[in-house]
Amino acid sequence: MDDGKLKDFILKNKIPAYRLGQIQKAIFLEAQPSFLNISNLPLELRNVLEKEIAILPFEINTILVSKDNRAIKALLTLKDGNLIETVLISPKPGVWSACISSQVGCALGCLFCATGRGGFKRNLTVDEITSQVLFWRQYIKSDLKLKDENLKFENIVYMGMGEPFLNWENVKKSIHELIDPKLFGFRNRSISVSTAGVVDKIEDFSRSFPQANLAISLHFADNAKRNEFMKVNKLHDLDKLKEALQNYLARSNRRIFIEYILMDRVNDSREDALKLARFLKGINNDKMLHVNLIRYNSIGFGLNPSSPETTQKFKDALKKEGVTVTIRKSLGSDISGACGQLAGE
Repeated sequence: MDDGKLKDFILKNKIPAYRLGQIQKAIFLEAQPSFLNISNLPLELRNVLEKEIAILPFEINTILVSKDNRAIKALLTLKDGNLIETVLISPKPGVWSACISSQVGCALGCLFCATGRGGFKRNLTVDEITSQVLFWRQYIKSDLKLKDENLKFENIVYMGMGEPFLNWENVKKSIHELIDPKLFGFRNRSISVSTAGVVDKIEDFSRSFPQANLAISLHFADNAKRNEFMKVNKLHDLDKLKEALQNYLARSNRRIFIEYILMDRVNDSREDALKLARFLKGINNDKMLHVNLIRYNSIGFGLNPSSPETTQKFKDALKKEGVTVTIRKSLGSDISGACGQLAGE
């Protein structure tokens, strides 16, 4: 819901200011899906709000649930007809995280990502970003709470469709809303933003949200391969990224998560592992860097995931070089809801 529009409505109609807090609590924190449900408001006001203000700026198109019930993907139709996807995942029993989108499509065009293959249409508004979280709060309350009353909705990750730093002003405002105790009330450390390496926004991110988490979609540790698969590298190459990460660590002293998708015979050799280790050590604070290895999730463009055996060897090579690393299990691949699979279709 557009909180600014709500505030303007309250002011314009000379509604007592305390009503704003009542509405915000009911909609954002209690996830009421309708103004008509807010019983401490006068009926007349409820009816007017229901008519004048949309709680969600999109329609729910389809919802898919993975076979293991640990990932739920929603296809949402925006008011202008564009489509976006958002995913709710459960990394451990009873704990859920929302993976949200920041753009319709993506301008970066990474060759291994379904979103980039579809091109860029437009940035999402603040309301369209935060309302994905509001939608999942409503869904959890109405559907998941019936199965587990003790579940926790703890984390928000900007790893859906789009490059967050190419819509930074709206993303920044959306994070402020998500951590506002009067609205969503998430902790700063529950917010993670993933970038493919748009380095000129990393400093502003660290100054604006020093306790939030930064993730880097690296995937290649040499410029030649990264240029081929990730055109962002032509503007923000590995040398510029390294400098930006050095400055980030000097300011924040917060751990950075390095995302590395393993593709069969593309970036999964021992030589690739050693190049990655050298790149991380070159930052001169490699103990504050954690590598997440992710086997590629196929999107049908001729690329294949590395085998489990190759993935383990890659991990072992990194560990031998002193790199902190884990193999991350992808959730939701059977509903095309895993990393790199969101296409808004």
